[in-house]
Amino acid sequence: MGIKTKALQKTAPQEPFRVVEIERRDLRADDVLIDIKAAGICHSDIHTIRNEWGEAHFPLTVGHEIAGVVSAVGDEVTKFQVGDRVGVGCMVNSCGECEQCLQGMEQDCLRGNVGTYNSTDVDSTITQGGYAQKIVVNEHFVLNIPEGIDLDEAAPLLCAGITTYSPLARWNVQAGQKVAIVGLGGLGHMGVQIAAAKGAEVTVISRSRRKEEDAKKLGAVRTLATGEDPDFFKNHRGEFDFILSTISAHYDLDAYLGLLKPRGTMSIVGLPPEALAVRAGSLIGGGKVLTGNNIGSITETQQMLDFCAEHGFGAVIEKIDINEVDDAYDRVVAGDVRFRFVIDTDTF
Repeated sequence: MGIKTKALQKTAPQEPFRVVEIERRDLRADDVLIDIKAAGICHSDIHTIRNEWGEAHFPLTVGHEIAGVVSAVGDEVTKFQVGDRVGVGCMVNSCGECEQCLQGMEQDCLRGNVGTYNSTDVDSTITQGGYAQKIVVNEHFVLNIPEGIDLDEAAPLLCAGITTYSPLARWNVQAGQKVAIVGLGGLGHMGVQIAAAKGAEVTVISRSRRKEEDAKKLGAVRTLATGEDPDFFKNHRGEFDFILSTISAHYDLDAYLGLLKPRGTMSIVGLPPEALAVRAGSLIGGGKVLTGNNIGSITETQQMLDFCAEHGFGAVIEKIDINEVDDAYDRVVAGDVRFRFVIDTDTF
């Protein structure tokens, strides 16, 4: 029969969101049914539904920053029970059998993990995301949201939080290190909070000082503006142990690598539409590391949620109702949000 739920859906990139009824699969033995309370808006949602990353499968409901409460469980579910506060991020399944899955790195599944939306699900249907009232997910891909984080502020952690936590953890960013977060948007504002909570000395690098007060409140010791100093990259050469780049526009990668100390690391999590070029000498000189990061594993995502709860922070959000999503998309593209929109699903 399927489980019916209201959802926000588009039938084409130029069409507005409309409230429709979609069908989730009936619970399998290892499935969890979640009543969604909050759904974050990620720039990936916008790229996907505007066909900027290729032709999407329409009609489509997006959203992969999901927080809610368990309302039913399958017969063999052992990790969750009705009433638990839970989250769902960017993936809802993987093959479970390949080398990467067996190592607990489901995000790198060699057969391709099943994305929360616009992906082929286990029953061959196209996955529909979290801009909805309910979702059914395999229990392995459901996260526990600790007490101490509001569901609204937890939702964006399922993408923005893990995307920035994972490289900071992987490269062992720690107390006393000088860390630069490039860009202070949905990703960058989480990077600042996480790096600061690890004890690093955090600098925000942006085009202007427009968000300087915000950066300070989040834990940054200073904000540097590339647009205010024609000799910026010369004047700050060799300052940082680690750089996390969250910007999604084209930029001079060699210039930013020059800001690293010898043997420093730069990790890219923003995804510019055009290719970024790098000179071999920018890496060879000083033995620097240039790397990237794509979300994180389920285990690491849980570690991130626990870390945020332990240090008492979540995402900084603007809450909106279902009728404001189209306008919110335009504001995200314009950079007019502090720092993540979250849809209140009670407004369905």
